[in-house]
Formats: sequence, C-alpha cells, structure tokens
Amino acid sequence: MPRRSLTRLYTDEFSGYSPAKFQQDLLAGLTVAAVALPLALAFGVASGASAAAGLVTAIIAGLIMGLLAGAPYQISGPTGAMSAVLIVLVTRYGLEGIWVAGLFSGALLLLIGLLRLGRFIAFIPSAVISGFTSGIALIIFIGQIDNFLGVKTPATETAAQKLLGYFSTTFTPDWHALTLGLVVIGSMLFWPTKWNARFPASLLGIILATLLSSTLNWSASIIGDIPQSLILQSRLNLSNIPWSNLPDFLAPVLTITALGAVESLLCGAVGSNMTGVRLQANQELIAQGVGNMLIPFFGGVPATAAIARASVGIKSGGQTRMVSIVHAVGLLLSMFLLAPYMARIPLAALAGVLMVTAVRMNEWHAIKFIFGKRFKTDMIAFTITMLATIVLDLTQAILLGSILAGAVFLNKIASIDIDVQEVDADKLRQRGIETAGKCQHVRVAFLTGPLFFAATGQFNEAFQNLGDTHALILSMRGVPLVDSAGLEAIHRLHERLHAQGGTLMFAGVHDNARNMMERGGLVETIREENFFWSSDQAIVEAEKRGCGFCP
Repeated sequence: MPRRSLTRLYTDEFSGYSPAKFQQDLLAGLTVAAVALPLALAFGVASGASAAAGLVTAIIAGLIMGLLAGAPYQISGPTGAMSAVLIVLVTRYGLEGIWVAGLFSGALLLLIGLLRLGRFIAFIPSAVISGFTSGIALIIFIGQIDNFLGVKTPATETAAQKLLGYFSTTFTPDWHALTLGLVVIGSMLFWPTKWNARFPASLLGIILATLLSSTLNWSASIIGDIPQSLILQSRLNLSNIPWSNLPDFLAPVLTITALGAVESLLCGAVGSNMTGVRLQANQELIAQGVGNMLIPFFGGVPATAAIARASVGIKSGGQTRMVSIVHAVGLLLSMFLLAPYMARIPLAALAGVLMVTAVRMNEWHAIKFIFGKRFKTDMIAFTITMLATIVLDLTQAILLGSILAGAVFLNKIASIDIDVQEVDADKLRQRGIETAGKCQHVRVAFLTGPLFFAATGQFNEAFQNLGDTHALILSMRGVPLVDSAGLEAIHRLHERLHAQGGTLMFAGVHDNARNMMERGGLVETIREENFFWSSDQAIVEAEKRGCGFCP
C-alpha cells in the first residue's frame, strides 16, 4: 500500500462520521480510560517517578500521540516495558535522566519517522522480541515484590541482583500490604471476563483494596497527594538539561528509542490484525517522537503505544482516533475529580496490578510455538535475550539482542546451495537440444541463495577442484543478490578457470545481480557474450565454440 499523509488518514478515517459513530467512540474511550487509570498510576510508580507522572503521561500521550497516530486504533501511554527501562535510569541519573533521555529519544523517533526508516524496526526477529518482552515482565514482577510485601530492600542495578537479594537480606513482610496485594490479584484473576469488559477487574481490585485499607485504618504505604495540575512541579526545563554530559545519555536514548519504536509498531500489528486497517509506521513514529519530546516538559515519563489499551478500544467498538482523545479527557477529569481518593490507593494494590500485568504481558502463544515445535535457533535467541535482560543492564541487553538478531538473520540466509552437474549429451537430446557429439568437460552449477560475504566460503569450496573443466556455466536464476564479496569470489573463479584455458559462462542472472556485476566490472571482464537467458542456451553456445566438446 502507498504511504498516506496525515491529512489523507484523517479524510479516510472521518469520512461519513456521524453522531452514532461518535457515541461508539465516546463509550469506547471511557472504557479505555477506566482500564488505563490504574495502569497509568501503577506504571508511573514502577518507572521510579510518581503516580501523578504516570497519569500526566497518559493524558498528554492520549491527546498528542492520538491526534498524530498512524492508525485510528493506536492509544499511547506509560507501559510496563518502558517502566522497566526507566527504573534503571532513575537509579543512575534521577528523574532528570528520564526527562533528558525521553526528550532526545523523542527527537530520534521523529527523525526516523521523517526519514521513513520505520520498516527497519520490523527486521528484529520475533524470538528476540519475545525474549526481551519476557525479560521485561520479570523485571516488572521482581521490581514490585517490595511494595507487595510492604518492605524496603536495598536498590540494585539489575533485576537478577534484586531477586538474589531477597535470599540474603533479612526482612519481615507487612501482612497488611500482602493482604491488599492479594485482594487485587484475586480480583484480576477471578473477575469474569464478560464483566471485565464493562468494569475492569484492575480498577475493581484497587477500589476494594483502598476501601479495605481506609476502613480498617491500616498503615500500608499509599500513593500520596495527586497534584490537580497537568503541569507538574517536578518537570524538565531547558535550563537544567546537562548539555556537557549528553554523551552519557547516548545508550539510554537508544534504548528508549528502540523500545518505543518496537512497542508502538507491535501494537500497530496487533491492531491491524484485529481491524484490517494497516498502520502507517512512519507516521506512528512521528507521533511517538513529537509526544515524547513534549511529555518531559509536563513532568511525565516516556510513552509508547499500548497493546492492552488499543485492544480494549477496538473490542469496545471504537471507530476513530477520537477514542484516544476521549480516553485522555476522561483521565484528565479523573485527575481533578478523583485526586483525593487516588491519593489513598495503597502501593501494594498497584503492585498487585503490575504483577498480574507482568505475567500476562508474556507472549505465551509465541513461546509455546517456539518451544513446542523445538526451533533450536529461536529457542536459543529467546533464552539468551530474556536472561540478558534481567542479568545485564537493559541497554546492554538491547545491544546483545540486536547482535543476536543479526546473527540469527545471517545464519538463516547465509546458506547457498550449489549443485554442480556434468553435461550429458544424451539427456540434452531427450529434451530436444541437438549437439554435435558427446559433451565432455562441460559443467553446469545451479546456485540457489544470495551470494554475499557469509556465503563465499561455500562458493569457493564448491569450486575448489575444477579438474578438467573447460566450460563452467553458473545458473544464477536462484540468486537474488550478489555483494562485493560475491563479486570477488566470481572474479577469482574466472581467473582460475581462464588460467587453465577454460571459459566461465552465466545463465538466468537476475537484474539486480546483473547490475551489481556491471558496477563491479565483472561483465566487462568476462564479456557480454558469456551471459545467457538459460543454461541450455549456454550449453549450445559452448558447443559452437568448441569448449570441451569432442566431435
């Protein structure tokens, strides 16, 4: 499909828009707001910021990113995956680190979208993405154990260190916090699915836990004051950007950029499958870029498109991006109307929401498919990426995952199949190709696969022993591309064959491979008359020239 401008997207989306469709968008938007409210509060806390920061992020993202989104179903806000990255940044750089990294990652996302490079994000193998997602789920789950148990253990650099710390540190769980967390978990696990569509189980659990804690006057830690302002007192100012230390933020910026792009495009893929409406990837990246550049100046945290919220909007009958706008307005009203009540929500209740969310965010179908079918390469990629995510710094995990993705890709495409066959005159006659006599010392090599740097070893090995070959025909109809290393390998083969008085010929060369061969001077060296449409034509020509034929 051709790319569409934002104006064209609006025209297609709102063509025939009616009060009835707006009513559907309104109901869907309010439903999404009910689902997003507890998640926004929870992810704000999980990011190392505040519940208010999560709420502000959801509001700004819903408005700005919703207006500029690449599809009508995209709904953005704080997410679990992003919070797992941000908590590490807070430990190292403080809230200013989150804001600075968010600002510049937004600028980078905007640049990627404007340069129309969004398609390259899709090159990351699904096994690597699933492993990274599972690793992040573990980070979220482990990161909430403190709040769930009502304890405070020493901060660590990685989730693995945090988990091990529970076995080496003495602490006494607060049974009040534990009970409140279990109330939320029980609500989310046992609330009927058909009722969940009308009243989210996470919201029910938080309400029950808050009422229980307030009524019995339990001492469990709570969220605290929620500012009734869209612009928080703690926020980014241009004056406090550490311009001299910006190189220190390169890795976090790249991490947030990669995660934001992957999460948003994955959300688009899910929404596209559910609605049949294709996501305009580059427009979506522009939306994510603009939104994340603005959010830090309001005191929020980096956001991405959220699969859960987008899915709820679609299932609730949402028609256009008005769902995202309505959801943002609903959250804004809740900030002003419900702030005193939200301030009393126990942190253990939010921990329960995040723990269940962490378990559910794993791509269980993909994991079952990979391990059930025993795809060894994907199993290794998944496991290494997941372990690296919880053991290493998340930036290192993304770099390792990217390297692993490249290795997996090369491993799958590096194999080139080469079938060398001796020309048999009798078989040619059976196919209606007349020859003057019996063909001798003429061979045809059928190549299948790309001839690039990773495949040249196989290519050289296949022709290591040319023997008494007088004419070698490379049938390249199955070769989609040739790179400079492949050209060098062909050059060396030509020189060796030419040195023993033989001829190298080509058949069925693709246009893109032919263009590369022309640029590399190979066509000029081997000469135009040695290129043929088919191997049969090359064989007949070899006979006419007397290449390896005996009368």
